[in-house]
Amino acid sequence: MNGHKPLLDEFCMNNPYAPLRIKNRELLPIVQGGMGVGISASSLASAVARENAWGTIASIDLRHLHPDLLEESKKSKVESEYNRLNLIALDREIKQALVQSEGRGMIAVNVMKAVKDYEAMIKQACESGAQAIVMGAGLPLELPELTQDHPDVALIPILSESRGINIVLKRWMKKNRLPDAIVIEHPSHAGGHLGAPAMTDLSNERFSFRRVIEETMQVFKQLGLEGEKIPLILAGGMANFKKIQTSIKDWGASAAQIGTAFAVTQEGDAHMNFKKVLSEAKEEDIVEFMSVAGLPARGVLTPYLKKYLSNEAKLQGSAKADPRRCVQAMNCLSVCGLRDGISKIGQFCIDQRLTDAFNGDVRKGLFFRGKEPLPFGEQIRSVYETINYLLNGKTPEATV
Repeated sequence: MNGHKPLLDEFCMNNPYAPLRIKNRELLPIVQGGMGVGISASSLASAVARENAWGTIASIDLRHLHPDLLEESKKSKVESEYNRLNLIALDREIKQALVQSEGRGMIAVNVMKAVKDYEAMIKQACESGAQAIVMGAGLPLELPELTQDHPDVALIPILSESRGINIVLKRWMKKNRLPDAIVIEHPSHAGGHLGAPAMTDLSNERFSFRRVIEETMQVFKQLGLEGEKIPLILAGGMANFKKIQTSIKDWGASAAQIGTAFAVTQEGDAHMNFKKVLSEAKEEDIVEFMSVAGLPARGVLTPYLKKYLSNEAKLQGSAKADPRRCVQAMNCLSVCGLRDGISKIGQFCIDQRLTDAFNGDVRKGLFFRGKEPLPFGEQIRSVYETINYLLNGKTPEATV
């Protein structure tokens, strides 16, 4: 489908560091992070996997990629029906990605612990053929039990500090399971929901990549896991050839996870307006705020977000617990500032705003984005060109 030789062969010949090994797969040391709503679905994930890298489908509310399911959801606006249709959409996206990836790479599914229906999503992902489950936005302590009938599915937690890694490892070891890799996400650089408890913690030194890697190696030693060689994957501000090279060669990382740079590729599932908002954003346009899910988040200061932040204090002051405030009756989050009346966190419908962004509505959408510059500036390039730059530092000629 891509008309060129996959990058893995060239990588193995020309690069001094080893491929990323997950289960019985040898992959490029590049991971495409999961991004919702609909930003990383079958098109993007399969394009990344075709290059023998790791593509990730974000599981949240994928019905927006399927007009028939979207239309059906309008007939009965109840939580159980939304959940049923979203599981159908997830099944379709996974199976489509597996076909389009042509047997290369790996297709993972990202599931947020903060999402209310996460257990059903994990079960569906495994049954539909997902090759890995990636879980963040909370400690994935019960992931081994939820996937015990699918031992061939790789399990990857997303964490931000060694303390959380230690907790997960100890709990999983009691269940005779170890992570197949660990994604270490730096909240000071990543986009979307961030792995820090408060806005003031985003730049805390305990999240430093080098520190977390060093402390995690000590945890491995203390737990007798040095010989397991669990890959550590760095996420947040990693869309840079030199950073990836340094992290693998000098710091002991096995791979890098990239989100925003893949979201704006030609194969990305979102509307072109979405890609333009992210690619054209300047440093001063990128802001942090408290999400309705109770986590800090990072995105582009679009008209909607600017208006919301100017009214945030007033909205938080009038917060009250009322299930009717879930305007779509989805109850998508376990904890929702708007529905549950939690005055210290966000007061908006995150599913609506992220869906508007996916559909390219610049006025209404909430556009999550990482903090760092993109490899090709405002240019919209292919997945192949993006991975080639990330691994080899090769920048394509600018288009007019």
